[in-house]
Amino acid sequence: MDYASLLNRARKGMPASVLERERFEVPKVRGHLQGNKTLISNFLQIASTINREPEHLLKYVLKELAAPGMIQRGMLLIGTKVPASRINEKIRKYVEEFVLCNECGKPDSKIISEGGFLYLRCQVCGSKRIVKAKV
Repeated sequence: MDYASLLNRARKGMPASVLERERFEVPKVRGHLQGNKTLISNFLQIASTINREPEHLLKYVLKELAAPGMIQRGMLLIGTKVPASRINEKIRKYVEEFVLCNECGKPDSKIISEGGFLYLRCQVCGSKRIVKAKV
């Protein structure tokens, strides 16, 4: 057997989900300004989509925005006016640092703590890397 036929045979034996190149998309923030505050109504949905604790994502976003805030009645309340594009950018940075695997690019990962350090362990390829900062 030649290489091409062996490769075809191996691909036929793999589950379809491995071969699919589905695009992982984080929902864009939905919200509005209320006085001098920003309300994000789908913050918990975003945290659920990326499979992270809302508190971890909240701490990162507020630190990056240098703004006070809290989760109240299922919504993110930020103590200043912040454009949605800036919040989306901070969430995208969070996903790159704390969700996506550097090796395979898949979002199926977990944050684990070992010896005082936080690691990102990929559930797909098994790679493990230290995350930049403990949030």
